[in-house]
Amino acid sequence: MYNIENIRKDFPILSRKVNGNPLVYFDNAATSQTPQQVIDCIVDYYSNYNANIHRGVHSLSQEATDKYEQARKTIQQHFNARHTHEIIFTSGTTHGINLVANGFSSLLKKENEIIVSALEHHSNIVPWQMLCERTGTTLRVIPMNDQGELVISEFDKLLSTNTKLVFVNHISNALGTINPIKYIIEKAHEVGAAVLIDGAQACPHIKTDVQELDVDFYVASAHKMCGPTGVGMLYGKEEWLKKLPPYQGGGEMIAEVTFEKTTYADLPHKFEAGTPNICGGIAFGAAMDYMNTVGFDTIASYENDLLQYATKKLLEIDGLKIYGTSKQKTSVISFNLEGIHPYDVGTILDKLGIAVRTGHHCAQPIMDFYKIPGTVRASFAFYNTKAEIDALVKGVKKAKMMLS
Repeated sequence: MYNIENIRKDFPILSRKVNGNPLVYFDNAATSQTPQQVIDCIVDYYSNYNANIHRGVHSLSQEATDKYEQARKTIQQHFNARHTHEIIFTSGTTHGINLVANGFSSLLKKENEIIVSALEHHSNIVPWQMLCERTGTTLRVIPMNDQGELVISEFDKLLSTNTKLVFVNHISNALGTINPIKYIIEKAHEVGAAVLIDGAQACPHIKTDVQELDVDFYVASAHKMCGPTGVGMLYGKEEWLKKLPPYQGGGEMIAEVTFEKTTYADLPHKFEAGTPNICGGIAFGAAMDYMNTVGFDTIASYENDLLQYATKKLLEIDGLKIYGTSKQKTSVISFNLEGIHPYDVGTILDKLGIAVRTGHHCAQPIMDFYKIPGTVRASFAFYNTKAEIDALVKGVKKAKMMLS
């Protein structure tokens, strides 16, 4: 039996008030909240074994190194990577995408093509545009339909022997659409193209198996998975990581340095120059442990229940339109009230203690498709409740009454 009250007790921030009202936190797609277990892990690091890793012989350094590498092992097991060294610690999803884009700069030719989707976050568009500018490679786009789904028949037409890379998000941050990435990966591989999946929005809801997907690269951020900000991971198949050149130069990523020549360290350290976010990496592992203790099947079932409930209640409000109506969807609802700017709705909701995101959600092409300036986005997590959704609905009705 899912005990939501016990779950909520793990998150101290959920007991605070905002503008005199109980906090209702529906901005989980931007960043999730952090349970006490992960907070305790962060405090423990700085209180008891704060030291640099990998190169120290003293006890604190060895303890920090062991815990950091155990966190890498935890993440490897969670995503079912074949090897621990296929997990690269990054500062987040954006860092991982840029690392791969930079690496392919020397592997692409002018006649090559790369494919992205119309549903992407800016972090999975801009680095590839920059890559195309450097290499002369052509960028192709998988179009979307009114339901917020990719037009897969058009993707099939875009693929050719010139296609070298395909980049698609697992779940749209703006609409909640779950993309058919298994099919996309299989079709891309048929023409010899590599695939990077942006998993930032999927990882809080879905336990991804990178071997089952046969994906070449997969990126995620800890702060969307109950972990700290400033840390994430890039999974890459060993053969691809060996082909790509280092992204940054410095300490830790070297094997030997002379003024004549430098040789690089083995994986994963080849891509981990400098002192990393040690505490963040360790806490990332703790967050993985926490979410797996709750259980991803349990999380998915509970969040789907919230999504269905919220969708039904919001659609009862006259003049409210939801953007992104795919049947394959996770717990994100983007909506607008007819004739009212989303920012104004968000401002009134904040006065009521309700945190939502307003704007284009770093997905301007989606907003351009719908010919709107942005949306109000309510995104749910496994620690939210139907009572909070009722508060949201009441708040939206109040905003409509005040702003109409």
